[in-house]
Amino acid sequence: MYHLCNTFMFTETNLGIQTIMKKLGILLFLLSLGFQITAQNKQWTLEECVVYALSNNISIKQSTLNIELAEIEKSDAIGNFLPSINAGPTISENTGLSFNPITNQPETITALNLAGGISVGYTLFDGLRNYRQLQRAEISKLASQYRLVKMRDDIALFVANGYLQVLLNKANLKVIEIQNAVTLEQINRVYELVDAGVLPKGDLLEIKATDAREKQNIAVQENAVRISLISLAQLLLVKDYETFDIEDEGFDLVDPGISTNPVSDIIATAKENRTEVKIAEKNLELASKDLQIAKASYYPSVSAFFGYDTRYTDLNPLDFSTQLYQNDGINYGLRLNIPVLNGFSVRNNVKRNQISLSSSEFELEQAKLDLESNVYQAYVDAKGAGKAYEASLASLQSQELAYQYAKDRFDVGLTNSFDFSQSKLRYDNALIEVNRGKYNYIFKIKVLELYFGVPAMDLKF
Repeated sequence: MYHLCNTFMFTETNLGIQTIMKKLGILLFLLSLGFQITAQNKQWTLEECVVYALSNNISIKQSTLNIELAEIEKSDAIGNFLPSINAGPTISENTGLSFNPITNQPETITALNLAGGISVGYTLFDGLRNYRQLQRAEISKLASQYRLVKMRDDIALFVANGYLQVLLNKANLKVIEIQNAVTLEQINRVYELVDAGVLPKGDLLEIKATDAREKQNIAVQENAVRISLISLAQLLLVKDYETFDIEDEGFDLVDPGISTNPVSDIIATAKENRTEVKIAEKNLELASKDLQIAKASYYPSVSAFFGYDTRYTDLNPLDFSTQLYQNDGINYGLRLNIPVLNGFSVRNNVKRNQISLSSSEFELEQAKLDLESNVYQAYVDAKGAGKAYEASLASLQSQELAYQYAKDRFDVGLTNSFDFSQSKLRYDNALIEVNRGKYNYIFKIKVLELYFGVPAMDLKF
């Protein structure tokens, strides 16, 4: 420490404070620049995107707060089983006509009075209202947890969809760039063939037009990549979305074979594992408890009470402690409260909760129907996407052979540039269609996996 202080003093003496600050400023700038470069070069994996979204999404944070509120509701319900205890002193000074406690004669006097007491109350029976409220709090907590699970699955699926959209746009951009490189090579070849008199000059103009069209498509596709990246960054709440980028390697079609199961098995599994039905079931239980709580108001309530109080006045010549001892008293007993007339409030409240219970029953039935319909739709979509992907591969194979044949004929001047460009365009479109079919099939399979009970974080790509 002593050596460090001496070194600093020596530097300050020779270079001055301003020189030191400048060097520190340059060092901090270089460090920050290095951090920025690292951040700019970072490519997010799908897992990192999902984890980041689950940690920062506002809707998930709100759902987490709802669980905390459910915990507080449970604490309130437990607190209803505890006795109520209240204590408080009262101090007052009165001036005016009053009876003197010594002479028992009316006099105009000023008196200081102190009083205090403690009271205890405990509910012995309230139509099981407190017990039902505790049950309701437990159900409410489970419902909040199910909503959080569903929210996390939905967010993970949104992120996966956005991520796959970026991958699709990047893959299509590569296709166009690779094919444009082929076009540029062909332009040089056409120059030679035109100069040799094998091809007319119009073929050169045609292939240059193809190059211009492809460069335009490259610009459009680059913009599509940038927009999809910004959309994904905004979904993740990443502020620096201008430099945001993702890892685009190693994403192959992974089908664990779920789509080969009978759709009835997938629907049955979804009903057991998906939270949509569980949430509706808990809402039905909550409505049932609310009805029981409302009906509890029909019953009498019984409570026990105990109280202790004492008082002091300066008009009494006895000392403070003696007065508190002599003037104290207790009261205790039971209190019965029988509801007789309450302006139909209890009856109407029961009716409202009966209607709410019936509504919750319909919502549960609708949730089951919706889940079955959604699973069946996801199953059909996955099957259709798989067939479309296989068809696109077959089409690509045919178009690739046709393109290679046209290219070979064009290279030796046996076909014109227009026919070659049309064959090349069909091949490009086939490549793009394969990309679209691949990532669409991946997404449909992942949706089906979620319905099959695979957690969002365990989805494999």
